[in-house]
Amino acid sequence: MESSTATHTEGESVDARSAVKSPQGRPTTRASQRGAVLVRRLLIGDSLAASLAALLSVLVVGFHGWEGFIYVASAAVLWPFTAFSIGLYRSDQLASWASAVPEVPRTFVAILIITWPLFGIATATGFSQTVLLPLLTIVGIGLLASIARAGVRAGLHKSTALHQRTLILGSGVVAGQVVEKLGKNAQFGLLPVGIVDDDVHMVGSPDLPWLGRFADLDKIIEEQQVERVIIAFSRASHEQLLECIRACRDAGVAVDVVPRLFEFLDGVRALDQIGGLPLLSIGTPTLNSVSMAAKRILDVVGSLALLLLFSPLMFAIAIAIKLESRGPVFFRQPRAGRDRTSFRLIKFRSMYVNAEERKAEMAELNEADDGVMFKIRHDPRVTRIGGFMRRFSIDELPQLFNVLVGEMSLVGPRPLIFPETAALEEHWHLRRLELRPGLTGPWQVYGRSQNPFQEMVRFDYQYVAGWSLARDIEILLATLPAVLSGRGAY
Repeated sequence: MESSTATHTEGESVDARSAVKSPQGRPTTRASQRGAVLVRRLLIGDSLAASLAALLSVLVVGFHGWEGFIYVASAAVLWPFTAFSIGLYRSDQLASWASAVPEVPRTFVAILIITWPLFGIATATGFSQTVLLPLLTIVGIGLLASIARAGVRAGLHKSTALHQRTLILGSGVVAGQVVEKLGKNAQFGLLPVGIVDDDVHMVGSPDLPWLGRFADLDKIIEEQQVERVIIAFSRASHEQLLECIRACRDAGVAVDVVPRLFEFLDGVRALDQIGGLPLLSIGTPTLNSVSMAAKRILDVVGSLALLLLFSPLMFAIAIAIKLESRGPVFFRQPRAGRDRTSFRLIKFRSMYVNAEERKAEMAELNEADDGVMFKIRHDPRVTRIGGFMRRFSIDELPQLFNVLVGEMSLVGPRPLIFPETAALEEHWHLRRLELRPGLTGPWQVYGRSQNPFQEMVRFDYQYVAGWSLARDIEILLATLPAVLSGRGAY
């Protein structure tokens, strides 16, 4: 979004040069106000979700004229108010913009809080089902509000007018990694425009223009219409970095800092203070027998529930595989499990077994030339149904049987073949073998095949070193949107 162009989104237009001045004296663009846009849309989505949930609940127990309207209107007001009071409309953090997963604990608390007011209103308005009505309403709110919030974020992620022009302070490998991650995770809506550093590290630096030195930061922010600054590693002194943060705050620009030793901070749970000194607290892993039993219970219950849920889809996929090409339905391969034990990982077969059949199929696709099967043409070994399965990770569903029998876990390190395991040279790499490999894990949530092997190993180490049952649940909740988005699918 260049400063000399006008931005048009949903009937609104803002010219960055002629926009209204903010209290800090900088032009107020739509991107700089995207937090307000997000909050407004979430508020509307929550109100509609609460209204619909309350209306459906009232219709189930029996509509009571004006009493029903009072109950529905009360729910439409109570839910957004409760969500606001519990912090569900915070827009100052990137996590709140990108995904609803970090909101889950607060959402649960908000639902518990709203239960009692709804019970009181149902009693006061004369409903006979004073327990059933609030129960149906909070279940409906939990489902509909989650859908509405996901829809709001999905719509806003597509709006290029809400992308923030982002400046990288620092250079070198870490700065390059930051820019690479921003490019692969468009849901954050950050557009890198350049780097600022006194002593530029050429090795690993991102392919961005160098815009100046730290002393010129305030001028660069104004000229480039910067709306966010990310501080990566630099040789700048402590005082220089503090002055940069002050300049950003004075200009009304959001600041994010990549911490030192970031490779090992996945276990961070809270920001503590000792006498006013902020500390990132890294908890110790709790891989005791009680924790492992709790993880195993989650695996058994979760795998059984998912097998029941997806059994119709799995049955249909098995038929489609047999109809499309000769060969077995399942693909089995030895993988390295916990403590290097061997097990046979099960997947749906997504590739041809017969070479002649594959050639005939490819000739048919080339004649059709409808432009849809690009990925299959790119890898002619993959069947048509295989390309679809890989796009949404459906080929991984049979691994639920591996989870059920205890060879894998729902969440864990990525299951590697033995040559890959043998290639792990560092001692800390082997920490990943302390837990069963997972059907999903950090590697799945953070981009799947987009991540190189060494980075995947680091993800696994961070997961094992900072393991908790809450972390497993968080990853499970984050897996569905990651899979549906198709990011990093092979």
